[in-house]
Amino acid sequence: MVDLAARWLGGSVMAASDESFGLKENLLVEAEPDFTPGTFDHRGEVVDGWETRRRRPGTANPSGEHDWAIVRLGAAGVIETVDVDTRFFTGNFPTRTRVQALAASGYPRTEELVGAVWTEIVPWTDLKGDRHNLLAVRSPQRWTHVRLSAHPDGGIARLRVHGTVVPDRTLWGPSVELTSAAEGARVVSCSDAFYTPADRLLRPDRPRTMGEGWETARRRDDGNDWVLVRLGLPGAVRLAELDTSHFKGNAPGWAQLTGFAADGTPVSLMERTRLQPDTRHRFPLTTVDAVLTQVRLDVYPDGGMARLRLRGTPAPAPA
Repeated sequence: MVDLAARWLGGSVMAASDESFGLKENLLVEAEPDFTPGTFDHRGEVVDGWETRRRRPGTANPSGEHDWAIVRLGAAGVIETVDVDTRFFTGNFPTRTRVQALAASGYPRTEELVGAVWTEIVPWTDLKGDRHNLLAVRSPQRWTHVRLSAHPDGGIARLRVHGTVVPDRTLWGPSVELTSAAEGARVVSCSDAFYTPADRLLRPDRPRTMGEGWETARRRDDGNDWVLVRLGLPGAVRLAELDTSHFKGNAPGWAQLTGFAADGTPVSLMERTRLQPDTRHRFPLTTVDAVLTQVRLDVYPDGGMARLRLRGTPAPAPA
């Protein structure tokens, strides 16, 4: 599943009731949380997460009886699991949490979100400190925002909102990136992901380092590596971009693309073609009219690929 709240998809922590000790933005940091005991700044001990002040009876608490943070999902979709990660918070984690969701149109302001009517997708649940707290969601609806509650206060290291992207077809023009994770594309399987996972191929952003792409182990046989991708929506592919940026001594020597229709019929998109290291290759595929649901990228013999982008025309929505 995709982390719908991921920063690389465009997720953002828009507001929080308090962040006296740890910034709310830490909730969506991609890296695993870390902690160095005895490290202090002007806020107190440095924490890698979102941490609020201690609540005191009789003091003004404009946010209510507990703390909260509002997150705009980077890609709207159906939520299946929420991970409330309290790692390194041992004596200062919230005792309970609740997750609410909102399906908003357009781009609402923070003030509108704070006053909105939210739907509960995870009821109040006890939390454990210093661990992943995986919370199942049973809601088939497409959501755009979530509201994380921390009762009564405390620290949460990371928030992950795993689910399935449901793209907004009204935003799709005549040419769409069919392999973008932001539009619902996902990796079905791959031959190898020794160094980095294959789903990084589908990220909508530009890679900044070699570590943000897909890299396999060095093959010592006569085979080759490959990845199978399900398109965000069925469509006819018109342009292929095979990006080996940052892969200099470990880029594949050649690549090949094969599409598959809904019934499994294979369609040749690009014959085996030589690639260059650290290069953003673009290949027109204007002669292919078949509506495809999956595409397989074969690389020869192995190596690293930063991004796979296939642009094309989405098929009409079913009547």
